[in-house]
Amino acid sequence: MNILLKSAAIVDSTSKHHLKKRDILIENGTIKKIAASIVNTKQVKEVSLLNLHVSQGWFDSSVSFGEPGFEERETINNGLKTAAYSGFAHVAVNANTFPVTDSKGNIKFLKSKAEGNAVSLYPIGALTMGSKGVDLAELFDMKNEGALSFYDYKKPIENANLLKIALQYAQNFDGLVQSFPYEKSVSRNGMVNEELNSTLLGLKGIPSLAEELQITRDLYLLEYTGGKLHIPTISTKKAVALIKEAKKKGLNVTCSVAVSNLFLTDDALESFDTNYKLLPPLRTSEDTKALLKGLKEGTIDGVTSDHDPIDIERKKTEFDHADFGSIGLESCFGALNKVSGFETAVAALTGLKKVFGVKPAPIEEGKNANITLFNPEINWTFSEKDIISSSKNAALLHCKLKGKAYGIYANKKLAVNG
Repeated sequence: MNILLKSAAIVDSTSKHHLKKRDILIENGTIKKIAASIVNTKQVKEVSLLNLHVSQGWFDSSVSFGEPGFEERETINNGLKTAAYSGFAHVAVNANTFPVTDSKGNIKFLKSKAEGNAVSLYPIGALTMGSKGVDLAELFDMKNEGALSFYDYKKPIENANLLKIALQYAQNFDGLVQSFPYEKSVSRNGMVNEELNSTLLGLKGIPSLAEELQITRDLYLLEYTGGKLHIPTISTKKAVALIKEAKKKGLNVTCSVAVSNLFLTDDALESFDTNYKLLPPLRTSEDTKALLKGLKEGTIDGVTSDHDPIDIERKKTEFDHADFGSIGLESCFGALNKVSGFETAVAALTGLKKVFGVKPAPIEEGKNANITLFNPEINWTFSEKDIISSSKNAALLHCKLKGKAYGIYANKKLAVNG
C-alpha cells in the first residue's frame, strides 16, 4: 500500500528529521520522500490524523497470545490485531502455550500463523523441554528456525548448573538466554508484594529478596560463563542497582520492566481486584521511582506490556486461586507516556530491538517503512470498550492515561484503528 502521511512529527533520535513536522511519502514499503510539504500528485491514500506523531515501529519483548492450546484466551490473529492497533510493529511471543514452544516445529507453526500480517511475530523458544526446568530444549534448532531468545515464561531456572550450561552453549550461535528473577523457595505461596499492604490485607507476600537473590545468582553465573543474559520484568529498587553494577563491570546483561510496575503500586491491592495479581507483583512507590530512574538513565533497556491474557474463570475467583497476569498492549503507551514523557516512552518501546536482534528502521528516505503512528497528548481513561483482546483481565482498567497509538505501517500494510 502506498500512503502519504501528512504533518507528522517525527520522533526518531537517529533521524535528521527528529522532532520536526514533515510529510512522509511511502511507496511499496519504502520511504520515498520526506519534506515539509508533499503534493499528492500520484493520488495515493492520505493519512491525516490529529496531532500525528510517528516513530520507528515499537517492539514488545514479552507478549502471550494463548494459541496453540489456549485459543479462548487469545488467538494469534486477534493478538496481532491488538498489537497493531496498540502501536506495536514487532512482538516477541512467549512459549507458554500448549504444547510449549520447545522445538523448531513449534517455532515454524507460530511464524506460519503470522504470515501476511502487518505485525512481525518473533517466537521465543522455551529454554527447557516443556518449560519444566529439567533438560535444555532444542536451542540451536529453534534459533535456526527463527527463535529470538530462550525463556521459560515466568518460571525461574532453579538449577544453577542448568542455567550455566545454557549460557555456555548459547554462545556457540549467539543465542540470548532469559532468566526470570524469582527465587521460589523464598516466595513460597506468595501472591503480592511483601510489605505493609500485604500485612494489612492478610495476603501472603513475595519479598523483594526473592527477585534480588535470583538476580545475584544469575549475574555470578554470567560472570563465570560469559554469553548474553536478559533479565525480564525486574520490579525492585535493589534489582536496578544490581544490574547497574553488573553493566559497569562489563557483563553482557540487559533487562526490561513491565509497564504496570512503572505505573501502579501495591496500594491498588486495597480493592482485592484479581487484575492486580501480577508476577512480578506490584511494589512500593520507592521501587516505582527507582525503576523509572533506571529506565531514563539506561540501566533498564526497555519496557514491555507483559501482555498475558487469562480466561475469566481463572481471574474472576478468590484472590488466592486467581492466576497471575494482565493484558497490557492496549494501555501500554498511554501509561508509559504519562509517567515518562513521549521521547523516553518511544526510546523504551524501541530500545529492546538491539537486545533481541530486531533490525532498526530509521525514518529516512530510502529506508524500509516500519512506523508507529500515535498522539502523545490525548488524555483518556482506559475502559472495557478500549480492549481489543479476547480476554479482559486488565490491571490498568479505569486508569487515566496520556497518549494513544493510532496504529502502524509495516510490511507494506497500514493498520490503523478506526
